[in-house]
Amino acid sequence: MKIKLTKSADLTASVESYVEKKLAPLAKFVKHFEKTGEAEVWIEIARTSKHHRKGEVFRAAVNLKLPKKMLRAETYEKDVRTAVDRARDMMRLEIEKYKTRFLAAKQRVLAKKR
Repeated sequence: MKIKLTKSADLTASVESYVEKKLAPLAKFVKHFEKTGEAEVWIEIARTSKHHRKGEVFRAAVNLKLPKKMLRAETYEKDVRTAVDRARDMMRLEIEKYKTRFLAAKQRVLAKKR
């Protein structure tokens, strides 16, 4: 699974490696859907405003393309690492929901063929 990071905020190398480390485990959830062996995850990290210093100023948006569906998770937090963690957790839930629907549809198709 490839992870592509888009950033509009100044991020240190440690934050970038943190993002890679936290999103890499999502690969085990989507390996069932990978047909070509490569899934791509796009994550965008940005500041919501340049002049505010307090409140939810960091935004993390994660996009994942799966068969017939694009999954998205977006969070706003005070800390960039917390935003990444919450976005990862939300994406995991989205993948689980999609996987449940995908497998149920597959079972219906197989049942009709019998």
